[in-house]
Amino acid sequence: MLKRLFLVLAVLCATLAAAPATAAPEPVQKIELTSMMGRWYEVARVPNQLQRGCTGGASEWTRTKDGFSVVQSCHKGAPDGPVAEWRAKARVADPSNTKFRMTFFGGLVSQDYQVLDHRPAEGWLLLSTRDGRYMWLMSQKPTLPSAIKAQAIARIRQLGFDPGRLEFPLPARS
Repeated sequence: MLKRLFLVLAVLCATLAAAPATAAPEPVQKIELTSMMGRWYEVARVPNQLQRGCTGGASEWTRTKDGFSVVQSCHKGAPDGPVAEWRAKARVADPSNTKFRMTFFGGLVSQDYQVLDHRPAEGWLLLSTRDGRYMWLMSQKPTLPSAIKAQAIARIRQLGFDPGRLEFPLPARS
């Protein structure tokens, strides 16, 4: 068990240090913290080592007195494969409620994230690491209608990310 924890920590640290730092664009609007709560499904992501082989990714955000408790999960290898799970704590890091400091593994690893854009009416948001290395398109439903997905991808391009780098993992099977 301890060996596996050290392996996961090593992979996470290598993932965070692998790409050269580039600044991500600044978030465009203030968001209501209540809109972050609940289950968010991963529609697309810039590939990263920790999520290699993940499908059906999701994050469950639960409000706590000092931020959020976040449980990230995915199915390894196939949409009905075994579930892998990561737990984190997220603390709001700015008055616009768009920047978060997330800690993993009991605080041993931390990473800054930001919500670049949030479209509650369409049910999606764009989340990136603060340095712009990684980005996720998240949805409040397991899949997005094609027109809304195209709108979100156009926004990704507009923000300066290359949509050609995105991978679109399969959603989990019900």
